[in-house]
Amino acid sequence: MLSPLVIPDIWSLRDRADTLPWQPFRPGVEIHRLYGDSTGPSAALLRYAPGAHVPHHDHTGYEHIFVLSGSQRDQHQAYPAGSLVINAPGSDHWVASDDGCLVLIVWQKPVNLRE
Repeated sequence: MLSPLVIPDIWSLRDRADTLPWQPFRPGVEIHRLYGDSTGPSAALLRYAPGAHVPHHDHTGYEHIFVLSGSQRDQHQAYPAGSLVINAPGSDHWVASDDGCLVLIVWQKPVNLRE
């Protein structure tokens, strides 16, 4: 029997973020995968440096973003800490963080980057 993955006191994670094994994801954006990979359902923490962005992409499945600290924005609006953003299949956006942020993100299916 597998034990659950537990992140105690998720709000304090911003204070402990440097203890996680981060990997490069996009320029200025690091990833710490909780499960999965880029081929199917997955969850991860993303850490944006100030001014970092993720290019325009299309969603093939649901994407849930929970902003834990800082803020991020897309072409729709800005999302401060505490925001839960759900992007439906068929939606698209780009994401930027002017001051940096830490988010929990869950992908139902991989996204398609626009080139």
